[in-house]
Amino acid sequence: MKYNEIILEIKPMKRDFADILSAWIAELGFESFVNTEKGLNAYIQRSVFDESALKSCLLSYPVPDVDITYHVTEMPDENWNQTWEEEGFKPITVGNEIVVHDSRYQVPEGTKYDILINPRLAFGTGSHETTRMILRTLSEMDLEGQSVVDAGTGTGILSIMALMRGAADVFAYDIDEWSVENTTENLKANNMEGRVRVRHGDAKLLEDVSNVDLLLANINRNILLNDLPLFRKTLTKGGKILLSGFLKEDTDCLVEAAGKLDLHKVKECEEAGWAMLLLEADAAGRMDV
Repeated sequence: MKYNEIILEIKPMKRDFADILSAWIAELGFESFVNTEKGLNAYIQRSVFDESALKSCLLSYPVPDVDITYHVTEMPDENWNQTWEEEGFKPITVGNEIVVHDSRYQVPEGTKYDILINPRLAFGTGSHETTRMILRTLSEMDLEGQSVVDAGTGTGILSIMALMRGAADVFAYDIDEWSVENTTENLKANNMEGRVRVRHGDAKLLEDVSNVDLLLANINRNILLNDLPLFRKTLTKGGKILLSGFLKEDTDCLVEAAGKLDLHKVKECEEAGWAMLLLEADAAGRMDV
């Protein structure tokens, strides 16, 4: 596949600004990001790169008084998936019980949750604050026999954790075909082949889904706000939604939108400016939207 490298320079440069930027442009089709001293390098398939969409996105960057410039370079032909898979990633420990690693790392004996991830490109390894917050919360939840939806599954890491916590039925989807393929591969690597229904598509796939006990969504704010009614519609009575992928300052608008759908906040977490919400459906149960 042919890729473009977008070199983004942020002034003034702060690591939080780069994290916000990666989340802000991720929905444009960028597949991986590399932090630099001056900002961020982003990688996207040449066939899907839309420079006008990038310009528009940068103009709406949510932090005031920050200047972002970019330069587009066509990368030489290379198997980037193979390059990433060969380089791998450093093992990630979440709390004292969860270790996320690739196939070359040997986890310490006695690790309670041993999650093997061989990602296609640098995405969904558990290194980001939003993923870690959800993993930590899932480790504290009793999902025995429950039905779970993993919206925007990425590498399948949250589906894997849900199964480890006892989920009986998991439905996962993603708009990226490579994520669907990678999720299937990672399920097999964790001896969970066939235990998750994985589909390619967006939230419209949920139109015929019901009686869900827990829905997981680690996506950006705009998509969460757009898809929240469909998320709500899937829930059983007392069902829960675990959201992340957004900034602390976006929490209020998400809580407000949830309230209009008879969802109330159960828990809120924050890490390095990123936030997570656990919402619960009121006793009225499933809504028609």
